[in-house]
Amino acid sequence: MAWTIADVPDLSGRTVVVTGGNSGIGLEAARVLADRGAAVTLAVRDTGRGAAAAGALRRTATGPVEVARLDLADLASVRDFAKTWPDAHPEGLDVLVNNAGVMAIPQRETVDGFEQQLGVNHLGHFALTGLLVPALRPDARVVTVSSGVHRMGTIDFEDLHHTRRYRRWSAYAQSKLANVLFALELHRRAEAAGADLRSIGVHPGYAATNLQQVGPQLSGSRVGLALSRLSNRLLAQSAAAGAWPTLMAATDPEVPSGAFLGPTGLARQRGAPGYETPSQAARDVASAGLLWERSERLTGVAYPW
Repeated sequence: MAWTIADVPDLSGRTVVVTGGNSGIGLEAARVLADRGAAVTLAVRDTGRGAAAAGALRRTATGPVEVARLDLADLASVRDFAKTWPDAHPEGLDVLVNNAGVMAIPQRETVDGFEQQLGVNHLGHFALTGLLVPALRPDARVVTVSSGVHRMGTIDFEDLHHTRRYRRWSAYAQSKLANVLFALELHRRAEAAGADLRSIGVHPGYAATNLQQVGPQLSGSRVGLALSRLSNRLLAQSAAAGAWPTLMAATDPEVPSGAFLGPTGLARQRGAPGYETPSQAARDVASAGLLWERSERLTGVAYPW
């Protein structure tokens, strides 16, 4: 029987952090988690937008919803969040949803000099997760949101930040492949260390969110913006449906660490969530280990194991 929203259990007493939880898939996932009683923190760059989202969620939520600032493009902000959030939540963290991201944007750098898509989508979440490991409660879950585009990605270890030739979609695909490599390597390293956590990768399929429109907006492309809006309207499933793999990973007691979830419907781009096998590149253990070591050096974050 296919997993549905009705399968999300009562989450009273559980704490959740959702990065990028003020819009799109993150907001829809946060809505269900809060409605089921979880204490949800929206970790967002724009706290004004986060406060508006939290206000909307509180209308139906049975669990508390709060907002905290987190800019994944700035490692100082990541470190600040990873210090202040545990101080304010001594009970610990049950679920970390690494959801925030950028897609196919013009060439930009983070505060720390990383190519922005890799910096936000992967390196910021790598650092955040490592810094929050001490706050994780037993059987905590780390859910990392990737994309089906990871199947087109390669990790260019010779030019990780695409300084020689920047192609926005190649950079995006690399960052999404990095997400899956990270999720699976986190599973392997936690298991080897005897750490009681589950690391699960997911992708939402094709879901209608504002993510598709940011790239054309930043590029000043009216045609690209119009096409993305039309495509969202005609082809995409809703953001709420796009959140289903995330919610299954975050709450289903049967989902094991090391799993990868996505839609099971048409072309694996829509429909009920289920298990799938990520790309061969995403399952390359040597690449995962090398990316992990490079990520530690770039972020200055070493995991406690």
